[in-house]
Amino acid sequence: MKKRRVPLMVILFLLAGWGSYAQDLPAGTLSLRQCIETAIANNRDVRQGDLQVQEDRLNWKQSKLNMLPDLNGILNHQLNTGRSIDPFTNGYINQNYSSAAYSINSGVILFNGFSIQNGIKQNSLAYEASKMDGQQIKDNLTINVILAYLQVLSNRDLVAQAAEQVELSKKQVERLELLNRDGAIPPSQLSDLRGQFAGDRLAYLNAEKAWESSKIYLFQLMNLPYGSDRSFENIETSSFAASYPDTPDKIYATALEKFALARSVDLRKESAEKAVKVFQGQLFPTLSLNGNLSSNYSSAATKALFLNSTDVTSDDYVVVNGNSVPVIRKQNNYNYQKIKYGSQLDNNLFTSVSLNLRIPIFNAGSARNRVKMARIRLESTDIAAKTTKIQLQQSIEQAYLNMTTAFQSYKTLLEQVTAYQESFRAAEIRFNEGVGNTIDYLTAKTNLDRANINLINAKYDYVLRIRILDFYQGKPLW
Repeated sequence: MKKRRVPLMVILFLLAGWGSYAQDLPAGTLSLRQCIETAIANNRDVRQGDLQVQEDRLNWKQSKLNMLPDLNGILNHQLNTGRSIDPFTNGYINQNYSSAAYSINSGVILFNGFSIQNGIKQNSLAYEASKMDGQQIKDNLTINVILAYLQVLSNRDLVAQAAEQVELSKKQVERLELLNRDGAIPPSQLSDLRGQFAGDRLAYLNAEKAWESSKIYLFQLMNLPYGSDRSFENIETSSFAASYPDTPDKIYATALEKFALARSVDLRKESAEKAVKVFQGQLFPTLSLNGNLSSNYSSAATKALFLNSTDVTSDDYVVVNGNSVPVIRKQNNYNYQKIKYGSQLDNNLFTSVSLNLRIPIFNAGSARNRVKMARIRLESTDIAAKTTKIQLQQSIEQAYLNMTTAFQSYKTLLEQVTAYQESFRAAEIRFNEGVGNTIDYLTAKTNLDRANINLINAKYDYVLRIRILDFYQGKPLW
């Protein structure tokens, strides 16, 4: 199959678009804040949300401008042939001529049932709701980045833990190899430790793979190419030993005021209420004030200039003494000249002012149906608002339970690690002195390894649960 070649211009266009879109990471160790800010700057959904906010802002501004009078100018030029009406004399003429008409008109709505005023409030609330929706997109992305960042740190600590276990097993294997050459131990002890050493190396490889995978996912959230050599700052650990100060009820009450999603549904409901009033206003008469200024021009327009009066013999006659004597009458003589363009515009100037009242009597029921549709949408937004708040309260209660469970698990695992450390220390001493067996040693080591891994996971799980509760209260997440 013949490969299709991508045109060079397309490649350059895509590269140019990426350069104007993506935000690069700063050099050095990355902090959680840098990762969040980069992800927000490069995320397509965030940018799309920003565009929606701009669109709703323009709708709001336009609704305010609708209160101003309109002003329109009309210019008309035409060429006429044959029989037509002269716009200057309004009489029929049969000649070729040109004409022009100019007008400026303006109008303003004085009253229309307050539809315009309510439309301004409706669009203002929709604009505020759009900003909350945009913030919600950013908040959701922030939580995902925090989760990915904590996963990177957790996997990094697990790699370090696995590396320590590999090093410990390696030293034990080397020690037992020396003892085995001297015949001081049963060969099975060396075999058991070699098996443990291989298992620890495999665990290390798996931990490294999970670490790299978590970093790749974090870079995907930032919409940037993966950088395997980048390092990450540690998070503050002072909060690990402290319980969360707020209760679920307090968190929920704060979330209703500050959580972007909760504020958005309330604003959407208020906007829908104003929409009902907008359509109700259209059932009232509309009072408007209009003004017009116009003039016109015709190339056929002329004016007569008086020259003189002369005596001319007419076709009429009178009989004098039996003779026909022609009748002589006076005739005024004129010189006809075209009227200048500017003079015609001045002479034909026309102005008008009107006060119009439009009364809706029957419009096939469309106005009343629009009111009914608006009320249906209002009911829909009310249901969405109530459902969202119920789900929010349930999510907060579940998140609080997860947080308290994670906190108790972390404290319990701290005690477990301390206990297993002492057990392993004692088993290692006995094993090194030759009075303990490999089963006791490997059991103690496995218990300690598992406890350390669980402690690392519990530590970062607790941090994540705290961040989620902060997220619901609109607190800074880094």
